[in-house]
Amino acid sequence: MKYMLIIAGADDGWAHLSEAEQGALYEKIRAWWGEHAAAGEILDGHELQPGSTATTIRRSPSGEATVTDGPFVEGKEMVAGYGILDLPDLDAAIRLASSWPGTMDTLEIRPIVEREAMPETA
Repeated sequence: MKYMLIIAGADDGWAHLSEAEQGALYEKIRAWWGEHAAAGEILDGHELQPGSTATTIRRSPSGEATVTDGPFVEGKEMVAGYGILDLPDLDAAIRLASSWPGTMDTLEIRPIVEREAMPETA
């Protein structure tokens, strides 16, 4: 079954760490990611730019679009990255997410709805 692993944290969540500590933590995360990708458990994923770079489009009931700077929600925690997991069940996804080496992060797991594929983009 495929799951999306949503990785959230404060944009300044690593600010309390020294540059060396940040580098060491990032290397732990890269090693964890590489290990699970090599095992076929993580299919894809990306780190995202800070929430301050987000653009949100809200649609009114009449269909009018309003574009604003900033993330979808106002809050301390922002989505920092995601992974697409391919695991047998939710218990396996929970075990994998529970081994995440990042600190001060919140992880959310959601099953992916599998339907006919969306058209490819150029």
